Amino acid sequence: MRNQDTHNDNRYNDDRNNHKRYKKNMANEDMANHDRYNDNTPNHDRFHCIIAVSNRHLCSRPFSEQIRRVCRCHPRALILREKDLPEEEYLLLAREIQDICDAYQVPCILHTFWQVAIELNSPYIHLPLPVLRKCRQNQAGDDVLSSFTEIGTSVHSVADMKEAERLGATYVTAGHIFSTDCKKGVPPRGLGFLKDVCQSSNIPVYAIGGIHLEGDQLARVMDCGAAGGCIMSGIMKL
Repeated sequence: MRNQDTHNDNRYNDDRNNHKRYKKNMANEDMANHDRYNDNTPNHDRFHCIIAVSNRHLCSRPFSEQIRRVCRCHPRALILREKDLPEEEYLLLAREIQDICDAYQVPCILHTFWQVAIELNSPYIHLPLPVLRKCRQNQAGDDVLSSFTEIGTSVHSVADMKEAERLGATYVTAGHIFSTDCKKGVPPRGLGFLKDVCQSSNIPVYAIGGIHLEGDQLARVMDCGAAGGCIMSGIMKL
């Protein structure tokens, strides 16, 4: 029994000396506690086809705590969208959020700031379509984009969808599909638009706009051919 205790102590010490393993162990422990105590989060089975989109302004708790809470549900990915930040502040935030996502093995997709993504060795970037287009206009931009294994962009028409594919996007978000407070007064493009985009696409399409964690919106967009949905408000208030 004493030998077993010594072995366990040594293993614990090894984990503490290895930062990545330690973070992963902490994430696993948090996940176990989350499942054990049932904190009323939605059914995790839905999250494999949800891309979480961040907006720190919507959080009722500290942003990093909210991201950790989201990551416990293991969404398909998290887009760190805080594009209103200056690049220097985005870098600091991205470093922290990337560590949290890594601990839970959730891909952290950085948004707009491709220089930050390169500095942090992130293989994932989401660029507005005009930025992606500009990057493809010269060799230097092509070289930058070659650093990424996943390149996402947002589309609002079938023509956008086709251009995104030509520019090397590996997935797109299409919207907005349903009415949403994020686009107050702007009519949604609807499911017919989404179906047209999905039928014209050879890469995964994720619907965005007015999709809730509970309800049938996610099933409806997937019936149109979408690979899943992006959720901001519901995720940030989870």
